[in-house]
Amino acid sequence: MSTEPKRKGFFGRWLGTSQPAETPAPDPVEQATEAAPNEEVPEAAVSSAETPAPAPAPVPAPEPEPEPAAEPVRKGWFERLKSGLSKTSSRLTEGIAGLVTKRKLDQDTLDELEEVLLAADLGIETSSRITTALAKGRFDKAISSEEIRETLAEEVARVLEPVARPLMIDETRKPHVVLVLGVNGSGKTTTIGKLAAKLSREGRRVMLAAGDTFRAAAIDQLKVWGERTGVPVMARDVGADASGLAFDSIKEAQDGGYDVLLIDTAGRLQNKEGLMAELEKVVRVIRKVDPTAPHDTLLVLDATTGQNAMQQVEVFRERAGVTGLVMTKLDGTARGGILVAIAAKHGLPVHAIGVGEGVDDLQSFSAKDYARAIAEH
Repeated sequence: MSTEPKRKGFFGRWLGTSQPAETPAPDPVEQATEAAPNEEVPEAAVSSAETPAPAPAPVPAPEPEPEPAAEPVRKGWFERLKSGLSKTSSRLTEGIAGLVTKRKLDQDTLDELEEVLLAADLGIETSSRITTALAKGRFDKAISSEEIRETLAEEVARVLEPVARPLMIDETRKPHVVLVLGVNGSGKTTTIGKLAAKLSREGRRVMLAAGDTFRAAAIDQLKVWGERTGVPVMARDVGADASGLAFDSIKEAQDGGYDVLLIDTAGRLQNKEGLMAELEKVVRVIRKVDPTAPHDTLLVLDATTGQNAMQQVEVFRERAGVTGLVMTKLDGTARGGILVAIAAKHGLPVHAIGVGEGVDDLQSFSAKDYARAIAEH
């Protein structure tokens, strides 16, 4: 009886003080000379100035040893997530607060609440679940904004928990091939670099393939990530065949015994037939080397695109067999609910989310944390 291969989880100034300089006592000779430059200085004045012994110069007190400034405290992941989703949560909180001026929860209030939820891109299915849950046992009764937010968090978590799954690396594959897709500007290449950094920290041997052969900037960007992480990058000249590069990269990764191969692809709009056909070719060529590859096909989504992200999932899943999602730029949108809507409709695993540019701002996805960050004021 065959057994499933074991797979491991992916993620687990100086301040100184200075003292004013001591002002030396004025020399009476210099005073006399400066006071009357065109007159002779009386001999008595000179002799009297020379007679007394000069007072010893005061010794300045030693400056205190400077103390190093305290290093800034790095926020924990949930605080960063909550901060990143503040636009989304503020929009929801303000909308909810405006609904509880009435004394009782009636149908008009429920309808208005549904509109608030839809405006945050939570989707019809999730919005309906939330209003239905609120109506049970609370209809025609007084309700607070806190009660609404609690129900919001509970229902969002229920939708997200089935899809919150870390990226699993199959250790029996040499290499485990991950194909990364996305439209232009979604953060795809940066996501690959962050994934490479995390996988390398776990002790895995990683290789990158610069499959976006249309743009020199994309190739250079991936090479920079390779230098940062100590990961080799296979690249070709601009305009080279992307599927051929994918083929060669798998061969080299196999020969080198690499654990993971991350293949970048050109950003492409889901409605461009020629580019989508080229993507299908890349997948076909990969399977000529390893019929089981790509072992994961990740779609990187830009949260700021809102409902357009839903369409991207539909088309890329159909044309390239997307197996999991990574959502970026959640810190730049008031429509973070789109991830909930996508989860409710497609049920695809959400492996990671990003709320900033730093390496540690891409983390594995937690349904409860996401739901709390959206619902908390």
